[in-house]
Amino acid sequence: MKVLGLILAGGKSDALGKLVYKRASAAVPVFGKYRAIDFTLSNMVNSGIYKVGVLTQYNPRSLMDHLGSGKEWDLDRKHGGLYILQPYIGMTGEYWYRGTADAIFQNTTMLRRGDEDYVLIGSGDDIYKMLYDDLFRYHFAKSADITLLVKELDDTYDITQYGTVVTEPDGRIIEIKEKVQNPPTRKAFLGVYFINKYLLLELLYDTVPAGKYDLLLDVVIPNLSKLRVYAYEFKGYWRNVKKGINEYYKMNMEVLNSQALREELFIKYGKVYTKLKDYPPAKYTNTAKVSNSIIADGCIISGNVKNSVLFRGVVVKAGARVENSIVMQDTVIEEGAIVKNAIIDKNCVIRAEQMLVGDFEPVVLEKWMVV
Repeated sequence: MKVLGLILAGGKSDALGKLVYKRASAAVPVFGKYRAIDFTLSNMVNSGIYKVGVLTQYNPRSLMDHLGSGKEWDLDRKHGGLYILQPYIGMTGEYWYRGTADAIFQNTTMLRRGDEDYVLIGSGDDIYKMLYDDLFRYHFAKSADITLLVKELDDTYDITQYGTVVTEPDGRIIEIKEKVQNPPTRKAFLGVYFINKYLLLELLYDTVPAGKYDLLLDVVIPNLSKLRVYAYEFKGYWRNVKKGINEYYKMNMEVLNSQALREELFIKYGKVYTKLKDYPPAKYTNTAKVSNSIIADGCIISGNVKNSVLFRGVVVKAGARVENSIVMQDTVIEEGAIVKNAIIDKNCVIRAEQMLVGDFEPVVLEKWMVV
């Protein structure tokens, strides 16, 4: 069975504020050296999907720079490989992607020319780890037309921010509610679709030319009674970076505080691949004190770092304190500075003796800020 992977990575997320002023949400850095898209892309490669299209639109430069030719994911291939699919101007018209269905519809050439029989559609914003083999087997065992990935969410999630599904005992979906105030269940749709390519093309040609542009709202939901749409339940860890600053902060802190979660995300089900950079190993001077933190390569630590995630090339000078914070690439924390409950983007400078302290929510600095 040949499967085409499509990753939806073109959306804009106002909830992430300063973190997406100059990048797509799928390119938001996580866990010291990764980007959000690395997880879905690695899941596909680890599941044997070696032809992947990334549909991007909003602030794509950072994402495209990160993906490059796809070499780190073994996608720099003569047959298959990585494709960056952006909106373009043609002889017959020019459109931005008007929704998820429209984004795929504008790239149907990739579907028609390929020899794949099935399409796996995922999101570049999701942080989770799985092999899709069991989902594929479930799809065929149920004789499904479409299979959606779902998860029962606990109270740490604001369920009103997610689409929820109602299923029959055998797993067939009979109702989907998209981000309602009183959802019927806590079983959330995780943005992953598995569908026959020819059925997908038929559905797209039936809806997009009629002015219906959303894959879930305009393609799947209206056809629930006509098609066999099933839910495959995912049991592992899952978060979505687009849900906001607090969600982004929470997922980084959760990785710090759970050995089991680190094993699930970075050891089980294959590696998480990312763009390599030529930094030396992290350096700790004789004044450094580090506890319960992720310290990426290239960091130079002379101060006190506690419960924090430091990305590549961060410098924490003597007497500085970093606590409960996320500090991105090549940022400098100078002597005696205090950083607590903060998210600091790339290439920032916190001057000597300055304080940057968040209260109920983490304080956020955008790129190149000097405090």
